[in-house]
Amino acid sequence: MTELITPQGNYPVSAILFDKDGTLLQFISLWGSWGECFLTQFNRQLEQRGLRFPTQHLASLLGTVHDAEGRITDYDRNGPLAMGTMSDLYAILSWQGYLLGLSWAEAVELVDSCRNVADAMLEQSRPVRSLPGLVPFLDACAAQGIPMAVVTADETAAAENHLCWMGIRQYFTAVIGTDQVERGKPFPDMALLACQRLVVSPAEAAVIGDTNGDMRMAKAAGAAVAIGIAGGITAGLAASAAAEGPDANAGGNGQAAASRVTAAADTQAAGTLLPDADCVVSSYAELGVGRIAR
Repeated sequence: MTELITPQGNYPVSAILFDKDGTLLQFISLWGSWGECFLTQFNRQLEQRGLRFPTQHLASLLGTVHDAEGRITDYDRNGPLAMGTMSDLYAILSWQGYLLGLSWAEAVELVDSCRNVADAMLEQSRPVRSLPGLVPFLDACAAQGIPMAVVTADETAAAENHLCWMGIRQYFTAVIGTDQVERGKPFPDMALLACQRLVVSPAEAAVIGDTNGDMRMAKAAGAAVAIGIAGGITAGLAASAAAEGPDANAGGNGQAAASRVTAAADTQAAGTLLPDADCVVSSYAELGVGRIAR
């Protein structure tokens, strides 16, 4: 058996299950682009029908953070875009169209049209970037012969595409999308199915994710350990602190301020956003694998 090495201790594991968005790939690089395109189309098509969704409420639809120009800069780790299925997202938007006066059929057709445009944009631009330190960690796991799987709230076909775009599909024995199970996260179904495909006991599997839905799925499945990746949570805060420059604090420069903000945000993530995690790390550089000494 292999040992998963974390800052909070070492765990014997036979497999590792990874969430995809925010865990393997940078969430905003993909879903920020998709969300901006989708919401732009949503507003545009409403306007063509003489309707308009209140701009001040646009961010609350999917759980996104927008700058003054409307660009998505961050997301709620416990919101629908992070934790919901694609069907959940389409239902939320269809309901808004219905509230504005469309028939349910018209609202569903409008949302489907927006989806097609946003999906086509993704296929053309492929805006996916892996999290820092991910590939070296996957290489280390593969060198130890650890079977790995992806368990994602996304649909399987889309997840397969994203992994191929990133050039990391070959690391994973199984890719489990929410369309393969009756219940998505935080229920254990995806983790249990992944362990079945990997032929390992859930009690010997680690789960790595960026939302508390991932952590709760791990707990419900009886996983060996639930590890939260908090690096995506702190990136925007650190960048803001660094941009303030040397005058941002009396005792150091912008980079030092960014480091302090990152550390503080990591602590907050551990205590509030990922309360069910066994441990929280800011990046894959804090994780390692090795053989258990006999």
